[in-house]
Amino acid sequence: MVSLPAMIERAARLNPAGAATTYAGRSCSWTDLAGRMARLAGALRGFGLCGGERIGILALNSDRYYELLFAIPWAGFCVVPLNTRWALPENNYAVEDSGTRILLFDDAFVEQAGHLFYAVEELAVAIFMGEGECPQWALSYEELIASTDPVAASTRGGDDMAGIFYTGGTTGFPKGVMQSHRAIWASAMGALPDFQMNRDSVYLHVAPMFHMADFAGGMGVTLCGGRNVILQSFDPARVFDTFSSEQVTHVLLVPAMIKLLLDYPGAADADMSSLQCIIYGASPMPAASLQRCLATWPTVSLVQAYGQTELAPVATTLSAQAHREGGDKLKSAGRPTAVTDIRIVGEDGRDCAVGCSGEIAARGPHAMMGYWNKPEETAAALREGWVFTGDAGYLDEDGYLFIVDRVKDMVVTGGENVFTTEVENAVISHEAVRDVAVIGIPHAEWGEAVHAIVILHPGSAVTETELIGHCREHIAGYKLPRSFTFREEPLPLSGAGKVLKTELRKPFWEGMERRVN
Repeated sequence: MVSLPAMIERAARLNPAGAATTYAGRSCSWTDLAGRMARLAGALRGFGLCGGERIGILALNSDRYYELLFAIPWAGFCVVPLNTRWALPENNYAVEDSGTRILLFDDAFVEQAGHLFYAVEELAVAIFMGEGECPQWALSYEELIASTDPVAASTRGGDDMAGIFYTGGTTGFPKGVMQSHRAIWASAMGALPDFQMNRDSVYLHVAPMFHMADFAGGMGVTLCGGRNVILQSFDPARVFDTFSSEQVTHVLLVPAMIKLLLDYPGAADADMSSLQCIIYGASPMPAASLQRCLATWPTVSLVQAYGQTELAPVATTLSAQAHREGGDKLKSAGRPTAVTDIRIVGEDGRDCAVGCSGEIAARGPHAMMGYWNKPEETAAALREGWVFTGDAGYLDEDGYLFIVDRVKDMVVTGGENVFTTEVENAVISHEAVRDVAVIGIPHAEWGEAVHAIVILHPGSAVTETELIGHCREHIAGYKLPRSFTFREEPLPLSGAGKVLKTELRKPFWEGMERRVN
């Protein structure tokens, strides 16, 4: 039966002495890792939970985090990765909403975990998985493993729920996405051919491990029995050092991380000799950043992965070959994976013609089970097996998917629909612009006006008039920004690296009953 524990057991059989994880000077073989997971699963079972109950993780990246993603299902329970960017009230909501019974946490979240432990009635056990001193009110992760006998993996798998994964909450109240063992496995299998991983692959976890974006690469290398190298958090200098010292072959980066690496001094001269593939996704990649990446690291293949948590997470991939060939396909999100079916749905519920935009819907064995405790939201997003993504896009004659924008991020100005990604690509292609976010702001005559929030490169200068003139060369007049805000501080990002446009919109819509016109 397909299950997360079965993936570990398989890797231990195929590559028993091979390194499974490397973190902060520690290394563990696949055989030893499977043994640790079996003992940890035994300890978790000892707390008397029923099969399928939820166990939360509130921690930065580590080898123990990786262990837990499989040890919790090994014990027969469901994993709830908590967002490390969220404040206490948000994680309090997720813990209460999911009915989490056990919470594991590290040094960075001792205070927040303590608040949750005493505030949430259903939370019965707290386990410290960090490096420092274990709080008196918690149990020690390593002591539990050392003092417990191994247990056989749970028989839960297939279509049983493996975990609840909360959406970033960028567009409203967070929703817990229920994903099965089969869905997580199927998504990884579908993406693996384009990721081109094998037993010798070394995957760097540097995107947050609580988010399913990192699952895209992490589950792939697990299927191959390769090696997981883990950094606690993203830092450009450490990433470059790790590429070299650990001979990393694959990494998943969100576009915001890629921009930071490209801007780092000496990026062009960094040792990238082992790196075979950069997988990118989770938010749109500006065309200028993509071209810069291809030019700076010409020996490294690029693969785009498009999807969402509801699809566990990969739906389409743009292959390395497509990146090398260039052309208009570079603007696409690639083709559906082998397990994914894609259709474009118009407002009338019918499929759109080739080249016509509508809402992207996807189905396959990696589709979510639904939203936890949210039947109405589930019914709206999951219809006859199709996940309606909330993204707008179109398919071309070759079956490539082009993402136009989030449906909800669309600006309606003077009756015309303006997709913000297209405007952002035009603005950021100006050499003075380092980053940009485009939003809709209220306008008395047009309902909404296109507004660009711009960050310039240090030492650069450009006027609004110059930017409008530049954009006019790339997009239609009605899509041009009507106003600008220039700022120096970075754009606010969610834990998945997506720009929090709701935060950027707030000041402009303050005091208004509706946030769209």
